[in-house]
Amino acid sequence: MTRTTSILLAAGGSAALLLGALAFQHLGGLAPCKLCLWQRWPHGAAILIAPLALLFGGRLLPLAGMAAALATAGIGLYHTGVERGWWEGPTTCTGASDVGALTPDELFDRITAAPIVRCDEVPWELFTLSMASWNMLASLAVAALWAYAATRRG
Repeated sequence: MTRTTSILLAAGGSAALLLGALAFQHLGGLAPCKLCLWQRWPHGAAILIAPLALLFGGRLLPLAGMAAALATAGIGLYHTGVERGWWEGPTTCTGASDVGALTPDELFDRITAAPIVRCDEVPWELFTLSMASWNMLASLAVAALWAYAATRRG
């Protein structure tokens, strides 16, 4: 495999994952949680890095693409842990721990002001893995493609 092919496959992988997430949201009606949205940004960065890596060559840009893919894989791992109850997630999407201290009016205001899509609930899974888990695994494969490109001349 050439360096160019590896970069194109890596960018295509990020694009496919990002488009898949958008399809689940807009066609499937699955609203993303805060952590789902965080996982999208590094894919966008990797897609933007790819043409620069093809244009300028060198190792730095493929390493930046790999870092972006590893960042979204890391967020996916964190999100998976939140979904499985291994650790707590952000209170903004797993339910606030101070709810018991709120007055009924404050609680009502919080509910009506910010509808929450929970990060600790799995809205879709395949073979017992959530979308966050699949994103993590696929992003690790994308990171490997970026790493391969970084080791090739071009």
